Amino acid sequence: MNFQSLAFLGLFVITAPICVLVGRKSKPAGVFALLIVSLVAYGDSGLLTLLLGLWVTYGVSQAVQGPKGKIDLAVGIGYHVAALVAFKYLGFFTGGALGFDWAPIGISFFTFSQIWYLKAVYDKTCDPVSVEKLGLYGLFFPTVVSGPILSPKAFFPQLEEDGFLRPSSHDVLMGLYCFGCGLVKKILFADQLALVVAKGYGNPWGLSLAAGWLVILGFTLQLYLDFSGYCDMATGVARMLGIRLPVNFNAPYRATSITDFWKRWHITLTSFLRECIYLPLGGNRKGTLRTYGNILLIFLISGLWHGAGWTFIFWGLLHGLGQVAERLAGGRIRLPKWLGWAVTFAFVNVAWVLFRAPSVSYATGVLWAAVGRWEATIGGGVLASTVFTTEMTALRALIPAFSVYYPLLALIGLYAGGLLISLWPRTTISRTDAPKWYQLLGLGLLVGWCILSFGGESTFIYANF
Repeated sequence: MNFQSLAFLGLFVITAPICVLVGRKSKPAGVFALLIVSLVAYGDSGLLTLLLGLWVTYGVSQAVQGPKGKIDLAVGIGYHVAALVAFKYLGFFTGGALGFDWAPIGISFFTFSQIWYLKAVYDKTCDPVSVEKLGLYGLFFPTVVSGPILSPKAFFPQLEEDGFLRPSSHDVLMGLYCFGCGLVKKILFADQLALVVAKGYGNPWGLSLAAGWLVILGFTLQLYLDFSGYCDMATGVARMLGIRLPVNFNAPYRATSITDFWKRWHITLTSFLRECIYLPLGGNRKGTLRTYGNILLIFLISGLWHGAGWTFIFWGLLHGLGQVAERLAGGRIRLPKWLGWAVTFAFVNVAWVLFRAPSVSYATGVLWAAVGRWEATIGGGVLASTVFTTEMTALRALIPAFSVYYPLLALIGLYAGGLLISLWPRTTISRTDAPKWYQLLGLGLLVGWCILSFGGESTFIYANF
């Protein structure tokens, strides 16, 4: 169930107070109530697959600390990886001969969370938990679709703390604030940028030079605003229930190196890959060549985790090679901070082309357009005509004199606002002080605009993963 829908808002308004009342009387009952809400909110036929995965995880977790723990751990991880491969990659690996034409929503996030839990239990950094707690961990409705990936060491202790299902008035205020900010990012920015990006990637060979860069930058902004918007909303919902989610973004487009970027972007994925793959493989303790191989491997896995296709593989390897190149430089090349940012931001923009393109040929088409090699049929004006069409129609009716300028002004406002939000040093979740009244008023007006814009299909990008 999408956050940006009246159905979700209705479900949350009805069920959240019930869960809070139940949780005040009994924490175990509160866990069970949240689990029931999560099952209802998931609302996808793939739920049975995830429930089977939880059953396997629970069984393995009860045995993984025993004398054959390493074997049990391998069995549990092997099952989850096999399920993920079967649903997402079988068609890719068999050239389309075998495979499913659907996959449970959020199975990639679910798989990594289950592996993280099993490893934590095996390492004895987390005790095995009850079926209800494990079910809530795997299916918690704010995070099951698109994360963040929950660390078991950070999640389970919260279920025993006094604040669980006992949110303070400040928690509720900040929860609403985070949810509203995420909604604005998604509806007013990411979804509008998506129209520009889709137009460009639909015919990359017809893009002009300016349109090519608008499309490239558009997806860079769209992806961040979409995914961080989801995380803001998930954080807001969880906080209103007395649960703190991990920070998943820390102004990533302000990074001054590729290494710095991955300390700021999708932080929980980076933490999982480091703790569950990179360090067990030896990290940087097995020599230089082994270190570089480990880096390339985890970025290859990161690429494949995002999708079954050569574009994702190349995207992952490109980031891996970027990190290796920085390590090879070893501090011998010191760029001014502004130049380091510019190089990193340009690298990330170009790499996202592979992430978005449906094939390598389409990615090549967009990149060629960015250097002006095509006879253009799609310019900035065509792209501008796709955004805020309902609002532009209303403005033309109200103030027809300047109607010719409205699409261009809308496009400029969209990109300027998207850049401002993406490059702002202070993220939504980093706020600990209460927002001012005028901030709440302005946000309330924007949220009202968002609610009036509900309609049609508007899914989050990372729900595909």
